[in-house]
Amino acid sequence: MTRTMRPQDLVESPVVDSHGSKIGKVGTVYLSDDTRQPEWVTVKTGMFGHKENFVPLQGANLDDDGLHVQVDKDKVTDSPHFDADGHLSQQECMRLYEYYGIPVQGGGRQPMDKTGRTDQAQGQAGMAGTTGRHGRADERSDRSGAMDDQQESVRSEERLKVGTEETEAGRVRLRKYVVTEEQQITVPVSHEEVRIEREPIREGDRSGAATIGEEEHDVVLHAEKPVVDKETVAVERVRMGTEKVTEEQTVSGKIRKEQIDVDDETGRGKR
Repeated sequence: MTRTMRPQDLVESPVVDSHGSKIGKVGTVYLSDDTRQPEWVTVKTGMFGHKENFVPLQGANLDDDGLHVQVDKDKVTDSPHFDADGHLSQQECMRLYEYYGIPVQGGGRQPMDKTGRTDQAQGQAGMAGTTGRHGRADERSDRSGAMDDQQESVRSEERLKVGTEETEAGRVRLRKYVVTEEQQITVPVSHEEVRIEREPIREGDRSGAATIGEEEHDVVLHAEKPVVDKETVAVERVRMGTEKVTEEQTVSGKIRKEQIDVDDETGRGKR
């Protein structure tokens, strides 16, 4: 669902190019000096989001899944790089218009911080398109009465946002293969042997007359021999699964924050 592009909604929104690829997140919103409407944004790119590239909002729309722009990722990555903390000069604007092929529409552009307030460049020269002062300038309160003489400065700081994402750490494959090995098994075997027994014939056992001649008798001998056969049996079931193990890792990053010093020459002010 397309939403109206308000500066405070654009900051930190994911930026998607014309082909559906994610470029990064919105860092700073730049307003038109003429219409005070968002016209440019910077996109945080690089591994840690330290680099910011300018992207035009012409033809862009803000959906629930992020800011969809009409340029591709490579075009944004190679765009001219300027300091995203200050007011864009006329020359810088012209370079961006020429790079993206956009017709020129007025002077400089004014950045917006993440709280929804626009940075006020000092002096009319900065508003006309020359380079303004970088950083945050004091803003005069719009409150009436006794508060008209009060001035305030907004102090901002960066904070680390740490999360996790799931990535593929490696693959484990369960593979079954066949190996051949030699086994030796001792098996008892039996065999028959001839045993000769001699028994003398006693006088009383003799009957008839004995004869002399040739005679043969055969005895069949038997023996066992090993017989080897094979059968396939299931011996083990192997399962492979995953389990989640949680461990702690320490991450670090550099952050910036603003400090406010008060120079009071009278010595009567309260801090």
